[in-house]
Amino acid sequence: MPLPELFRGRLTLPVIASPMFLVSFPPLVAAICRAGIVGAFPSINARPAAQLDEWLGQMNAMRADTPEMAPYGVNLILHKSNPRLVEDLDLIVKHQAPFVITSVGNPADVVKRVQAYGGMVFHDVIGIPHARKAAAVGVDGLILIAAGAGGHAGTLSPFALVYEVRQFFAGTIVLGGAISTGAHIKAAQVMGADMAYMGTRFIATQESQASEAYKNMLIEATAGDLVYTPYFSGIPANYMRQSIIASGLEPNQVLGTREGASLMGGGGVEGHKAWKDIWSAGQGVGAIKDIPTVADLVARLKAEYDAVNI
Repeated sequence: MPLPELFRGRLTLPVIASPMFLVSFPPLVAAICRAGIVGAFPSINARPAAQLDEWLGQMNAMRADTPEMAPYGVNLILHKSNPRLVEDLDLIVKHQAPFVITSVGNPADVVKRVQAYGGMVFHDVIGIPHARKAAAVGVDGLILIAAGAGGHAGTLSPFALVYEVRQFFAGTIVLGGAISTGAHIKAAQVMGADMAYMGTRFIATQESQASEAYKNMLIEATAGDLVYTPYFSGIPANYMRQSIIASGLEPNQVLGTREGASLMGGGGVEGHKAWKDIWSAGQGVGAIKDIPTVADLVARLKAEYDAVNI
């Protein structure tokens, strides 16, 4: 389907930069939006919760000053482990954030409240049953997290996932999973998606809040260095083997489930926490060779995208 009206005329590329826990903060999101990519941050990155009020005000002021920039979005974790869900949703409605990404739960209430003021809701899913449920409650878009994605990823091939979802969903489809280059973005569209979802590639940028050690590890890592496990958060996710070892653990010891694992890294493992000390990446990590500014990265992605002759 065509891009939503909210996005038309404002994008350099049909891309949403995924909201990353402990990485996506306003400076990175602002740089992404100014470069013509949809940027987003998790509401729980704002700590304390009152800071979210400030961030949303800042982002809306930036939109007012630069109306041609790409829109920003806020990610809401719907899981029961998020004690701030109600408070954060109230702030999103107060500021009328243009775009909300919901994760891990039923987005029905968010859809009702956000669409009431004219905002849009995209829900991320890793499989067909969850996609059907989200479609049934009226989300504007579905973000399909296929095999190879960073963070909490699914196991389905993007070919299967996009095709099956398109059979019953007429809204915007965004595909995520190992997308690191402009050619990958084009491939997602050829496959049937409307937009691509990119996370890991934006961690290794100058504006990213990730540590230099994290960024350098991304440059050194390859797809074979990723460990897919529910051990740290209770939900299967991809983590870099090197960060697991640096935390005093062996990759073959963290392949199963663990009592006390928390979606947002609480509890820790031998003094180390998922996302903070044990770092995530997607299988597209092998394409990361440098740490450019967001503007330079987007210009490169655009050149690669335009060079694809299909």
